[in-house]
Amino acid sequence: MNFNFSFAIEIIPRVLEGIGNTVMIAVISFIGAAALGLFWELLRRSHTTVRPVIQFVIDAIRSTPALVQIYFLFFVLPYYGVTLPALLVGSFGLSFYYSGYMSEVFKAGIDAVPAGQSEAAQSLGLSWADMIRFVILPQMLRNVAAPLGAYSISILKSTPLLAVISVPELLGSALDVASDTYRYAEPMFDVGVLFLAMSLVAVAGITQLERRLGLTAPSH
Repeated sequence: MNFNFSFAIEIIPRVLEGIGNTVMIAVISFIGAAALGLFWELLRRSHTTVRPVIQFVIDAIRSTPALVQIYFLFFVLPYYGVTLPALLVGSFGLSFYYSGYMSEVFKAGIDAVPAGQSEAAQSLGLSWADMIRFVILPQMLRNVAAPLGAYSISILKSTPLLAVISVPELLGSALDVASDTYRYAEPMFDVGVLFLAMSLVAVAGITQLERRLGLTAPSH
């Protein structure tokens, strides 16, 4: 069976039915991963007694495949009375998985803030929470903009994993077309092109953000 370019164009509207969920999942998962990753890092820094426990949690998250974690949430939790919609499980699964990586990003970003900033805040009598909120985090955000942008694209490209739990995203829509027509090359080609286009748009947006923050020099 030869590749049919006309058929690939013809089925684009059906494949595109999943693009809304793909973008929504990517955005929600990025926000969730960033929030949870920052939580892990602040908790790791809060007290020396909890640091080894949080470090173990982060290492465990990063050392197990995302697909295994998603399968666990979707297929194992119901045995314990916890049944969640596939879309919610998928979004939380990606958030949880990437939070382990983002916690390390935030760690590097906080470590890059000059130690004198913390010392000055302490000398002014700021509490630990106020020092983090008003002194450390605003300076850290500039340091982590580029790596967070890179992870946002990684999360976008990981959304097809959710097709295994029947989330109707791009790959799920393409697989529906393939099962109806018994042609797989063309739907997969469309998915690849669409993800390439979305990734290129995201890269352009991240590059523009980095320039606005003064992280990269404009090209001449």
